[in-house]
Amino acid sequence: MVPIVTHRLNLYLALIRWDRPAGWLLLLWPTMSALWIAAQGFPGWHLLAVFVLGTILMRSAGCCVNDVADREFDRHVKRTAQRPVTSGAVSVKEALMLGAGLALVAFALTLTTNPATIALCAPALTVTVLYPYAKRVLSMPQAVLGVAFSFGIPMAFAAALGRPEWSWASIGNAVPWQAWALLISNLFWVLAYDTEYAMVDRDDDLKIGIKTSAITLGRYDVAAVMGFYLVHLWSWSWLGTGMGLGLWFQMGIVGAGLQVAWHYTLIKTRNREACFKAFRLNHWLGFTVFVGTVLDLALRGR
Repeated sequence: MVPIVTHRLNLYLALIRWDRPAGWLLLLWPTMSALWIAAQGFPGWHLLAVFVLGTILMRSAGCCVNDVADREFDRHVKRTAQRPVTSGAVSVKEALMLGAGLALVAFALTLTTNPATIALCAPALTVTVLYPYAKRVLSMPQAVLGVAFSFGIPMAFAAALGRPEWSWASIGNAVPWQAWALLISNLFWVLAYDTEYAMVDRDDDLKIGIKTSAITLGRYDVAAVMGFYLVHLWSWSWLGTGMGLGLWFQMGIVGAGLQVAWHYTLIKTRNREACFKAFRLNHWLGFTVFVGTVLDLALRGR
């Protein structure tokens, strides 16, 4: 009995990519930066726990939905053919039930915050569910992923600034325009790293008819990735400066920029392994900006 339970548990952990934390780290760092900015420093252990756990849970739930939606495509791609749902080791019903359960736990966490944060759960979940199907109709579905992966930013502002009472005015006031601007800025980072990811599977995706940014951009893919990175870092820097962040924050931006230059050396030849390496290590770029943000707010006035 125990070996059977252990086997099923291992399959579920593989389904939610437990052994690949880079995915949830890509969501975590911009959300943490936004949380620190909104709170003007350490946001408290409660909000920290809510957003760290919520990020991990929602990324895991997203993997369940994505693998169900892509199961017919994934079997034709060498890198994804052995995923639990694609291989039949985990049923569609099991995957959807697991995803729903994880999403419900994440929602329960938001219930401990405020109405503004709770109100943003519905659009965040909607975009997460829609993304896997965007590959069928949009030339650059990574843009939808960018919104899904950036929704933690306005939710972080809502959690830090929201009031305890229900009213549309209080919800609107909890999420200033800068939060939405940061979401758009972060979308360009997602476009950059997910295009690197799409460059890995371009040949397979062309055969099976999936639409991706790497295919749409064609021979301009590398230039576009660099452009996406630059738009993200410039706009994030400009927005941060406007919200009072200073030297240490800008040092974080510079550190991220140096990593972008390194990424160019990895992807310029379009080698699969090098492109995948660039994608996997992208979370360090977000971490660098987060560290700069934390230091800037912690050392302010000293």
